[in-house]
Amino acid sequence: MTSFEYDVAIVGAGTAGCYAASTISKAGYDVVIVERKDVEEAGHIACGDALKGADEFPKAIPKSEIADAFTNTAVDHGRFEIPQEDAVLDIPVPGELAVIDRWEFGRQLIDAAERTGVDFHYDTVVQGVTQDDDGRVTGFEAKRAGERRSYEATVTLDGAGALSILQDAIDFDGTTFDTNVRYSQFSSAYREIIEVDEPVEWNDALVVKPTKRSAGYLWYFPRTPTEINVGLGFQMNEEPMHLVSDLREDISQRPELQGATVKDKLGAALPTRRPYDSATAPGYMAIGDAAAHVNPISGGGIGGAAYAGQYAGEQAIRALEEEDASEEILWRYNERVMDHYGGRYAALDVYNVFATAYDLDDLLSLLAALPGEQLSEALYSGSSDVGLGLKLKVLYETVGHWGTLKNLYETKGLADRLLAHYETYPKSPDSFDAWQAERNSIMDDIYAATGAETKY
Repeated sequence: MTSFEYDVAIVGAGTAGCYAASTISKAGYDVVIVERKDVEEAGHIACGDALKGADEFPKAIPKSEIADAFTNTAVDHGRFEIPQEDAVLDIPVPGELAVIDRWEFGRQLIDAAERTGVDFHYDTVVQGVTQDDDGRVTGFEAKRAGERRSYEATVTLDGAGALSILQDAIDFDGTTFDTNVRYSQFSSAYREIIEVDEPVEWNDALVVKPTKRSAGYLWYFPRTPTEINVGLGFQMNEEPMHLVSDLREDISQRPELQGATVKDKLGAALPTRRPYDSATAPGYMAIGDAAAHVNPISGGGIGGAAYAGQYAGEQAIRALEEEDASEEILWRYNERVMDHYGGRYAALDVYNVFATAYDLDDLLSLLAALPGEQLSEALYSGSSDVGLGLKLKVLYETVGHWGTLKNLYETKGLADRLLAHYETYPKSPDSFDAWQAERNSIMDDIYAATGAETKY
């Protein structure tokens, strides 16, 4: 067996892993990223390629070092198609928006991390995790080309993606790490990159529409006016081939996509749940998709992963400086995630819960009557304010759906209550149980109000 020792060992060369590694390496510490893909495939990740907040990247890898991957910066709004209502909602998107070439983006992240001194070990598959007698994660075991390898580190970062294998291997007893994780809280995604001869008219928009089945949605995101990322997301309990057939059918019905050439195909799992309540254990932090740092409504996760990587990297540095990788030292990472976007994402997930309790056609009819600006505000902030005049207009437009609208309004109040509770996220693990108990009580009220099945 070949053994390696590093200050920090990271699993996964994705967005979170590269930002964490760059942060740590710039501080003068030895860090390695272990990646299961080879050097050519590394960075090739199934993604919708849409990037919100493109102007707000963490300092560890600034935008200037990845800007060449931005292929369409003209997109500035969302276009939600509702065929059942013969309606199209125009939804403003706050902040800078872009569509990227995700493979090129991944390569540039890796190049940027390498320039800071990060080591990359490709073709290396993690097979187990090591813990000491006190339960602290001390590294992991892996295999490369039949050779067994061991990695020892003061801090291990898990950027291995949704449903990470590391979390199946670690004994989390005595820690706060969130183990309330089920397949039903995740979705699968499949996407293709297609090329057409003529520019599409909607090359400045992110196009989204529901599938014929309530468990899925389709997207059309223009990388360029003639190169489109087309794909769909769907619950893991659905038959993938049925939904892929829905995508094929929808593409065939769009005149502007006739004769398209498929350039690439890829699939992946993604979280459609709130961020993990805690993503820390002694010697260990989960980052990005491995901790559900993804907007549970839109599926956008690049920005959250980048900041999670930087926050985890900075907390790993503190652990190294203090020679203490306890959960108390790493805890500040959880706080920063929850303060930045974790609470907002948890509030947004309330609307996922709400949606499971209602008929798809009823919800789509209601959505078709709602104002785009308020939908946008709710989608990106977790809440939205509606004045009296607008309320009256919505009431007029939604005749026949007042029962659902009333329940949606009540759900909004509960989502706001949940968001406020996340603003009181504890300053240390000692207060975590009490915070979590109160959050669970709020969720019980949400399930009771919506009639939805328990998600967590």
